[in-house]
Amino acid sequence: MNDATPTRSTAAGHLVPVWWLVLMAAPVAAANNATVLILDDVGAAFGTSAASASWAATAFALVLAVATPLQAALMRHRGQLAVLWTSAALVTLGSLVVLLAPWLPLIVAGRAIQAAGGAGLNVLAIGLAGSARRVGAISTGMGLLGAVGPLLGTQLSTAVSWRLVLVLLALALIAVPFVHRYVARGAVSNARFDAWGALLVVVLSGAVVLFTANPLTAALAAMIAILLLMFHIRRRPDGYVPVETIRSRVFLNSAGLTLTLSASYFTLLFVIPQLLITRADWTKDTAATGQLVAMVVASLATLGFTAVAAKFSRTQVRIVLVTAGALALLAAFFASSPVLLLIGIFLALFAAISANATQVAVATSAVPETQKPVAIGLFTLLYLLGGAIGPALASILVLS
Repeated sequence: MNDATPTRSTAAGHLVPVWWLVLMAAPVAAANNATVLILDDVGAAFGTSAASASWAATAFALVLAVATPLQAALMRHRGQLAVLWTSAALVTLGSLVVLLAPWLPLIVAGRAIQAAGGAGLNVLAIGLAGSARRVGAISTGMGLLGAVGPLLGTQLSTAVSWRLVLVLLALALIAVPFVHRYVARGAVSNARFDAWGALLVVVLSGAVVLFTANPLTAALAAMIAILLLMFHIRRRPDGYVPVETIRSRVFLNSAGLTLTLSASYFTLLFVIPQLLITRADWTKDTAATGQLVAMVVASLATLGFTAVAAKFSRTQVRIVLVTAGALALLAAFFASSPVLLLIGIFLALFAAISANATQVAVATSAVPETQKPVAIGLFTLLYLLGGAIGPALASILVLS
């Protein structure tokens, strides 16, 4: 399903300069996080609430999650050039819709189109990296720009317009023509794509995210999708959701933990700034700046932890992750001190990114070698799904 393993299949064997790959991927993280403190501005522009405007963030994160493995499948079946220009077209179209849309539903639709393109650019950047060190550079760039996102969003919204914040992903288009020079057409797969399995996964993912807004309908859709997916997996055990992968208890435990910590982090990403404003009387800009510092420090702490995590047992690593995630939630629920609230977002980000970095190897360790790319794709989908669940939960907790 997902074949984002670093590769050297570039034109004439030359690797794409890493700064172009960073520029192509990092705006995805900025676009995902930049809406944290401007949802009330978006809502006010359309005469509605920040909770309603949060669908612009939820739709982006949800489509980013479900489109990532789909774009990886497109790359495997149609090649890297197809992904590059299809993704660029989607980002361009989505950005134009956001800039010109007179209604909030069109804004949401534009953000969804953007995210489908952003997922492809992200997958392609990792696929063209060529080494773990270059993947690390791309991840670092995404982490830093993601941390800057909330502050950048408030500044641009105040100085120019909230619409400009919602099209930050368009910055990635600068890198596209330069990356094109290095991308080879490459071989494509003739294997039949499991479209039905992919559709059921998309429906199930959407139902999970929509549960907070419409529990009964979402639960019914999820149950139907699960039943149909179970029958489909029996009919096609090596399809979009391989039976050997989902039967692995190791995979389910690792992926489930990562999904939980991811959903917690992306919820607190929206909740903590609002708590700083209401509980500590901070301004938007002060809250964004404080969160920026906490997130940068958390990124550096994650880098250090993941470098030494191999020295500890799986249980010890999970204890660290669960403890950090639990303390983050306690801070959000009970803390009124701005320092403790910032420690909360620090711990939440540390737990989520560390889980994503450490648990993927654990999750795929019990999966057959031929299924590892598929398992990585499912794992990534679940991590990114947390990014869609977060804004949906935040809309109920603090944005309504």
